[in-house]
Order: sequence, then C-alpha cells, then structure tokens
Amino acid sequence: MVCTSQTLAAQAGLDILKSGGNAIDAAIATAISLTLLEPPSNGIGSDLFALIWYKGKLYGLNGSGPAPLALTREKVLAKLGMEARATGHYSDGGQILDLSVSDMPDHGWETVTVPGAPASWKALHERFGVADFASLFDAAIRYAEEGFPLQPICSRIWKKNVPKVAGLKDETMYQPMLDTFFNRKKLESGEVVRLPEMGATLRNLAESKCDSFYKGDIAREILRFADATGGYLTEADLQNYKPEWVEPLRLHYRGYEVCEIPPNGHGLVVLMTLNILQQLSLGKKEDSETVHKQLEAMKIGFTDGKMYIADPRYMKASVEYFLSEEYGKKRAAEIGHQAQLPRPVDLNCGGTVYLCTADREGNMVSLIQSHFNNFGSKLAVPGTGILLNNRGKNFSLNPEMDNCLAPGKKPYHTIIPGFLLKDGEAVGPFGVMGAFMQPQGQVQVVNNLIDFGLNPQEALDAPRWQWTGGKTVEVEANYDRKIVEDLKQRGHDIKVMEDFTSFGRGQMIIRQSDGVYAAATEPRADGVVAAW
Repeated sequence: MVCTSQTLAAQAGLDILKSGGNAIDAAIATAISLTLLEPPSNGIGSDLFALIWYKGKLYGLNGSGPAPLALTREKVLAKLGMEARATGHYSDGGQILDLSVSDMPDHGWETVTVPGAPASWKALHERFGVADFASLFDAAIRYAEEGFPLQPICSRIWKKNVPKVAGLKDETMYQPMLDTFFNRKKLESGEVVRLPEMGATLRNLAESKCDSFYKGDIAREILRFADATGGYLTEADLQNYKPEWVEPLRLHYRGYEVCEIPPNGHGLVVLMTLNILQQLSLGKKEDSETVHKQLEAMKIGFTDGKMYIADPRYMKASVEYFLSEEYGKKRAAEIGHQAQLPRPVDLNCGGTVYLCTADREGNMVSLIQSHFNNFGSKLAVPGTGILLNNRGKNFSLNPEMDNCLAPGKKPYHTIIPGFLLKDGEAVGPFGVMGAFMQPQGQVQVVNNLIDFGLNPQEALDAPRWQWTGGKTVEVEANYDRKIVEDLKQRGHDIKVMEDFTSFGRGQMIIRQSDGVYAAATEPRADGVVAAW
C-alpha cells in the first residue's frame, strides 16, 4: 500500500512495490515524485522526517538541516533594521500571540536552512532499501519531462499563492522561482505542467546517489546563486551535512504506544497533549465537554512546546518530564469549565506533504517532507527547479529562548510523522500535514481511532478544529453547530471557516489483527490509497 495526497506519486510508489521493492523504496520514490507533483508544499530543497518499522523494530530519521554557519542573529536584526532586543512570544496573559509567526522574516536567504531531503533519501535507501536507487527517480523524471496534470486541491493552493508572490517580481533573486513556477502557467486543474529543468536535476541526483547536491555540480549551482544574491550557505554547510538517526519518542496511551520523532520537531506536542488527556475521562466525540477538554489540553501542550522545544543540544527542558505522569496530572488539573489563556509550565517546580507505505513483509514507513510555507523561501536555484526551504522562519530572535537563531543550529520544526504500536507490534503509520495544524490534527486522529472507535477513514473524515492563539478556535464549516454554541458559552472565540485547506491533510495505514492492511486518505487533499 501507498497513501499520499497525490495520485501519480502514490502510483510511483506502488510501481516500485510491484517490481520487487520494499516499503522503504516505495516511500522514497513517492517522496521524490511529490517534490515535482506538489511544488507549493515541498521540493528538492526540503527537509524530511521519517519513522520506519523494519523487521520488527521502529527507527527514526531526522532529515532537517541547520542554519548556515555564516548566519547570525545580529545579521538578521541588521537586515530587518531592528535593534538587538528580546521579543518574547507571550503577552502578560500567557497567550501565544500567533502560532504561525516568529520574529524571523517569511522568505529570503535569512530563512534558508541546509536542505536535508536528498541526503535523507540516500540514507533511507542505504540502510533499508533493496531496489536500484536510480530507479526510484524514474517516475518523477518522466513526469517532469513529459508533463503531469495538475490536480484540483494542488491547483487551488498554487493559485492562492499568486497574489502572495506578485510583490517579489522586481527583486532579482526571486525571478528564477517566478519563471519556473508561475510565469506562463495558468495553474488550472487539469493543466499539463512540465518542469524539464527539474527533470535534469533529478537525473543528476539519481546518477550521483544525491551526492552532487552536497559536493558536486548541483552544490556549485546552489553556492553560485547564494554568492550572487546575498545568501549565507557555504561549501562547508553543504559538505558537512548528514541526516541523523534518532530514537523515536513513545507515549503509552490507553493501551497503545504513540510514537514521534524527538525535538527539534514538535511531535512532542502531540505526546504532551495526549499525556494530559489520558489523565481525563473523555465522553462521546459529539459532546462539547469532550471537545473543550481536547482544546484546553492542546493549548497547554502547544504553549509548552513553543516555549521549550528547540535543537536538543540547546534545550534546557527535559523531554522525559513532558512524557511523565507528573506532567500530565499537573497540567490536566489546570483544565476547568471555561476556556483559558495558558501559561508555559514552570520547570523550576520542564508547505508539507505526508505519505505512508506498507509491504508484504510487514515493513512500514511514515514520512513527511516539507519546505514549510508554500514555495518555501521563494528562492529557486536558476536552471535547476530546486526550491529552497524557509525552515529558518521558525527560529526566534529572542536570546532568552532555547530556539533562538544561532549558526549551525536546527530550528523548531513543524513536520511530524506519527506511528502507532500495540503490545510491541506495529499498528501503522499516520500523519496530518499542515504546519502548526499537524500536532492538532494528529491528536484528533488518535482520539478518533482510540478513544472514539472510528475506523481509519472515519478518523480522517471527521470535522476538525484548530487553535490559532489566545482563546480563538477555528472549526470547519460542517462542525456540529450545537457544540460550537456551547463552546462559545465556555469562553472560546469560535470562527467557522469555509476554507478547509488549513485543517490538515492526512494519510493512514493500519495493520489489522489478521494481517490485512486498512488505509485511508484525506477528503481535504487529492489523495489516494494505492493498493496491490
């Protein structure tokens, strides 16, 4: 099985399975295809996180990159015309002002971190793959050179970015991005899009096993572009990069283990929130008391996550504390009948695509790949089709924060693949893409599966909420109006949203007790469950 948000990408992975590849090979082929087929959300210059169940053991790969060694907080402040000052994320009321905004710029070279996706494809294949590595690029190269039809949701997201990039047309460094992805394109659903320069880059990566991105021809093109346009990336940044194999975090939740990649990713926010919720009794799904508890726990988990999650080398807080019963009980006890503005816990008293795959041997992959905002830094390396990420946007410029920008440091990261275990065996991979919606979507999906007994498709289909800061909560247009009114009475500021594209796009594969796979894909995406 292969599940993802783009039908041609899922088919690319399925073809690898049919030809004898395993779940890891299929995941890599799907991920490579998605860089081409969903450029608003990810690209060759993206980062990647993955959880891999292989022959009875769970592995984690952190394919995020650090800030360039030449990039300092002082340089960013000077570029922004700001004084060196501490600007916190919290008001006196303990409120997160905006989950999606930091002090960093939205785009430009200051937001670019070393891309990790190509090195991660190689690392995954070297450890677990069985197919010929170059063959994993075949479908993507064909789509790049011969063209692919634009799917409806991708078309919608792509077109929403037209006014956002219009103001960049007079700046030279953004011209390659505009020429490659916007100029002379109608962007209508069904339009056949060709990106031949990206096809040539993928051929180069296939032949060099991705080494050329960090040490060869492609690296030279990236550095030439950086030198010409005020970038900070250097030869040392690219040559020294390696993805990290990490031990997944695990939280026991009502008979299951929920697994996430450890910081610098914010999968810990999912586990903190579930840790709080398991200290509480949840009633029926369609009950305002249940939703209120979910929202309050989510607000607390996110508040603590935004305060303390960072590159683990810089974190003062203990991850173990956030997973402890002590933390769960302390924070659960703070949830009352009314909506609150949460404060961070006192430790002195602690643009994205998702895919999942499974093969006949029981191996499974949960993989997420992103350059953060749509079209990342808005910088494309001329003649290559490589969009560079804007992951550095999530750094803070407040020197008192663990997540403050520093050379060679990894930023707070929003991409989080999930995985479920039960009694030490794989249940399956799941994920919900969408920046700061990701942990919120994951918590709701886990609750739907485990607490409310929904099947995988029902768990993804169910209407969603998202907390956006303070007491403000957005809900989808089809959310139960009685619950909405009751939540308002509890002090929540509820906004009913007609646009569903910000509520996440998830995929899931569940291995049933009889060994048969059950899978689901999002109604909010152009997704498909490709099975063989």
